[in-house]
Amino acid sequence: MQRVGDNAQQWEKIVTKLRTREMPPPGRPRPDGVAYDAAAAALERDLDAAAAAKPHPGRVPVHRLNRNEYTNAIRDLLGLEIDGRALLSSDESDQEGFDNVASVLSVSPALLENYLSAARALSRLAVGDPARVPVIDTFKISKALVQDERLSDDLPFGSQGGALIRYDFPLDAEYTIKVLLRRQEYDYIIGMGEPHQLDFRLDGVRVKRFTVGGEAKGMTNPENFAGNTQGDPEFEEYMHTADAHLEVRVPVKAGVHEVGVSFVRRFWEPEGVLQPPQTGFGRTTNEYYHGNPAVEIVSIGGPYGVPAAGDSPSRRKAFICRPYDTAGRKGSPDQRGVSCAKNILSTLAARAYRRPLTESDIQTLLDFYNEGRALRLGGVPRSRQAEDSFDAGIQRGIERILAAPSFLFRVEREPAGLAAGAAYRLSDLDLASRLSFFLWSSIPDDELREAAARGKLHDPAALEQQVQRMLRDPRSKALVDNFASRWLELSKLSGVVPDTELYPEFDENLRDAMEQETRLFVGSQIRENRSVVELLTADYSFLNERLAAHYGLRNIYGSHFRRVTFADRARGGLLGQASLLTVTSYPNRTSVTMRGRWLLANLLGAPPPPPPPDIPALKEAGVDGQPRSLRERMEMHRKNPACASCHQRMDPLGFALENFDAVGKWRTSSDGAPIDPSASFPDGTRFEGVAGLRTLLVSHKEDFVRTLCGKLL
Repeated sequence: MQRVGDNAQQWEKIVTKLRTREMPPPGRPRPDGVAYDAAAAALERDLDAAAAAKPHPGRVPVHRLNRNEYTNAIRDLLGLEIDGRALLSSDESDQEGFDNVASVLSVSPALLENYLSAARALSRLAVGDPARVPVIDTFKISKALVQDERLSDDLPFGSQGGALIRYDFPLDAEYTIKVLLRRQEYDYIIGMGEPHQLDFRLDGVRVKRFTVGGEAKGMTNPENFAGNTQGDPEFEEYMHTADAHLEVRVPVKAGVHEVGVSFVRRFWEPEGVLQPPQTGFGRTTNEYYHGNPAVEIVSIGGPYGVPAAGDSPSRRKAFICRPYDTAGRKGSPDQRGVSCAKNILSTLAARAYRRPLTESDIQTLLDFYNEGRALRLGGVPRSRQAEDSFDAGIQRGIERILAAPSFLFRVEREPAGLAAGAAYRLSDLDLASRLSFFLWSSIPDDELREAAARGKLHDPAALEQQVQRMLRDPRSKALVDNFASRWLELSKLSGVVPDTELYPEFDENLRDAMEQETRLFVGSQIRENRSVVELLTADYSFLNERLAAHYGLRNIYGSHFRRVTFADRARGGLLGQASLLTVTSYPNRTSVTMRGRWLLANLLGAPPPPPPPDIPALKEAGVDGQPRSLRERMEMHRKNPACASCHQRMDPLGFALENFDAVGKWRTSSDGAPIDPSASFPDGTRFEGVAGLRTLLVSHKEDFVRTLCGKLL
């Protein structure tokens, strides 16, 4: 115990084993709870003292920007809203699922090519190339998304289905918006039996209303719509091409705009019992013709009719001077051009590189500016040569910035003359970079950079002020979207496909609502600066009508989410949220092991080791052929010595959540047998249900807080 600091990592593991009561091994005498806590506390004191006497914070390896960070940095640097998935491949994750860990963010030749291609394309977008070739971006709506109701708060009341897309229009120009409707398995457009009105909107303003459907009346229909008979040729043609005219061409100013398409709601549901959606043959023959149409694809094409390079959000952000505005200017046009280019490129580079520039940095950018300008001069009319070549030079300089290692990699430099292994104080500029990538997953803004340049960030009051400001900024949503999704394994929800025979109520709308609940809940805890323990104990969450119905709550209407306080302790906090209960289940049943492992790994910081190979599956029936209960099957499994130690920790935690089914819906029985949510650990600790589990976790709040802090770091 005198030299715990010499092997601190092993002693940290021992502390964790003591805190989770995994030591001594089964069959050995076990101390009482007071002795456990005293031993763990003594070890922690010795470890803390050793760390204080000889601090060794380690060294941060070079950190490549991951795809999310790159996307956000481009937004904040150039004012461009991009889809990083279209430019860069996905990032590797560490064993805990985080994709922003420097040691696993490798660099391959293919990725470097992606970065170079992205730099070329984005620099042209930022400057605004009038010769830009029109492109078509296609947005596909999941077939599993039910479009029988209003889908977004940003679509009109009285609307039904459709889609809302935030799109970054690169230039002032004309663009086409085209819609294709959902088709059934045999390519008939759904819902064409009656006429429907479809609105196209730009930033909430209707630009066009179309009528589609209802024109097949009087035509000879097939006997059914299952694909094995046909109607007359006119009917067949109409049912395949009724949406061919759903296209509009509109002028749009450069920047981010909301493109909305939605149907006008024709009927309101009458009071009473609603019939569930049909499936199989009934759906094919009835709903596909007489049901509601749905949007499947929205395409945005352009730009068309591009004028000379003009104003745009990205140009306003980049072009902080205009070299050929001659009023009050001195020097030749070329001199003014170089001076302005130096101003523009050095300002952008200082933001992108997150450090002061050297003379070499500036000269490199000017070399690229001159290269781009020279390439542009050929073939350009003399009347436009100066301005066009200047823009081309700036484009080339921005391309160099976006491909620079100082932008793509986060590098923290040690002070000169530092002894090997010595601790040192992080510079304010490096601290600013860490802070911005932690809270925003992006580069520091001008205010944070200025505070760092003045050495203010080592003043606790000034640092606190910056943190509070940054948390109030909408960019702090990245902390929830990136960290919370990885910590809670929420990113797995998109890949979960519950058995539709067992859980017919599960659809894309419910999946989206589940994920949104958790994001809003965690985000509210951060914004309101609440105790982290309230992540477990809160008696409220955020629901819309779809999720409230799933939870058995009434009188909550509409697609918008609002804070709802629960009357009982079944819901509230993370433990009662359907998103987390769903990702810890199999498609056809719950899993006490998966849920127990999730709790140990993500809330208590004591993940079990991977299971040994060749572990047999649970036997459903006993020797008498009668089905065993889940508890009986798990008890048989724990008799295997290779499984016992881990399952004794995982299974009790999972049993406490058995009142929630595989999609997080409350239940009191399973397969006709009542649910028994009681559980106990080998040390005699007993608890029952989600309320008892919540109390148990709160009694170990130090472990929860330590785990959360470790995940954050």
